[in-house]
Amino acid sequence: MTAQTAPVAVITGASQGLGRALAHELAGRGWSLVLDAQHEVALADAVRDLPGGPHPAIAGDVADPAHRRDLVDVAAELGGATALVNNASTLGASPQPTLAELDTTTYLRILQVNLVAPMALTAALLPQLRVRNGVVVNLSSDAAVEAYETWGGYGSSKAGLDHATRVLAAEEPTVRVYAVDPGDMRTRMHQDAFPGEDISDRPEPTVAVPALLRLLEGQLPSGRYRASELLKELASA
Repeated sequence: MTAQTAPVAVITGASQGLGRALAHELAGRGWSLVLDAQHEVALADAVRDLPGGPHPAIAGDVADPAHRRDLVDVAAELGGATALVNNASTLGASPQPTLAELDTTTYLRILQVNLVAPMALTAALLPQLRVRNGVVVNLSSDAAVEAYETWGGYGSSKAGLDHATRVLAAEEPTVRVYAVDPGDMRTRMHQDAFPGEDISDRPEPTVAVPALLRLLEGQLPSGRYRASELLKELASA
């Protein structure tokens, strides 16, 4: 499979956690990747371990329109995106405050990164995705549907992302559009959500990767999915 014929995936938040685990698996399966993360050194380290290529890595802030344009342009140079995985997220603060204590600046930043940026990047990539019957995967959370104390900022941003995903699916019938709850994972962000606690009992991000592959490479209808349910179906198949 050549770079010109390989499917192209844009993955945000790819320097660590689930984004990095998914990037490694897709690279091994012959995909070309356009990878984003905020920190250049960490992103370069993640790309260094990837098989195949090319896998251009662009460090920046997904909330920055100029950075999003760079991701779109590089995907076009590789032949056009077949998939977009909106994985980059922020808690806003650690420990997380109650809604009454959540300051407006922090709340706006959470919404910009977790809701506005993924939908803006999706809109910019839609011309590429439409012609390839592509797929959009938006990483959600159980906090989008459950009322957990101190999770109001993050949870409401993910609830908004869930609803925007449903609307986009209705508007774009040639593109498969998913929101997926990956479940608890042993990641830096999960540790930040529970400062000082031992999260070693949480599964590694690699556990959720087969569920995301089923969405990216399968033909499931657009909708909201839980990785745990997809994994059960795969185990029983």
